[in-house]
Amino acid sequence: MTDAAALPGQPRGGVISGPATARTRCVLAPNPSPMTLDGTNTWIIAEPDSDLAVVIDPGPLDEAHLQAVIDTAAQAGKRIGLTLLTHHHADHAEGAGRFAELTRTAVRALDPALSLGGEGLAAGDVITTGGLELRVVPTPGHTADSLCFHLPADGAVLTGDTILGRGTTMVAHPDGRLGDYLDSLRRLRSLTVDDGVSTVLPGHGPVLNDAQGAVEFYLAHRAHRLAQVETAVESGHRTPAEVVANVYAEVDRSLWPAAEMSVRAQLEYLGEHGLI
Repeated sequence: MTDAAALPGQPRGGVISGPATARTRCVLAPNPSPMTLDGTNTWIIAEPDSDLAVVIDPGPLDEAHLQAVIDTAAQAGKRIGLTLLTHHHADHAEGAGRFAELTRTAVRALDPALSLGGEGLAAGDVITTGGLELRVVPTPGHTADSLCFHLPADGAVLTGDTILGRGTTMVAHPDGRLGDYLDSLRRLRSLTVDDGVSTVLPGHGPVLNDAQGAVEFYLAHRAHRLAQVETAVESGHRTPAEVVANVYAEVDRSLWPAAEMSVRAQLEYLGEHGLI
């Protein structure tokens, strides 16, 4: 998932699990890895005076984690009214079916195949469960079905894997496409400039307190990587594996398979734009 080690955006210190904003609380899944960082962030979102909560990304199929999410909501006087998914990757969505059984809730996602007992999601949709205003923001690129959720009342955006709390995300070629991803980052930048979004609530890693700084870094990082890939190709590194070894030499080798997916997306983008 990650292909870099550091990210501006003022990562919030302390434990990742727990309250993040007035309306959000994170329950960290026990699935840490080089690809998932500390683990998957499962988000519980609710209006303070409501007894209904929305859960975003139940995470892996881990019975103890799913029950911990339910128990955390109950301890705050909430019951789960709806489950949402940012995208289809197993570390975010594998537990959704079981979570729906446990909570007797519908699951909604952009991909109809992931939706259970409810409608899918689309651009412009507004989730109003328990009085929330949670706006659906399509952000393809990491995957074709990636979504973010804008929470205006907290000046926050829940980004799934589109922006992480640490490192940068891969473009999961061929499902993910770099052109789409760059457009999605620009869409998120407009939320920070025009809609008062200051906080990133990511799918992995700590909360970021400078949303605009994070988005700008991601855009600059992608431009830098594209230039590196273009230079590598001009220097005779033709295959994706050769480009990874040249451009991502400083990245942990365990992440090279993910880096190769990003490189394939970069090569496709450069080819489409006549740059190689």
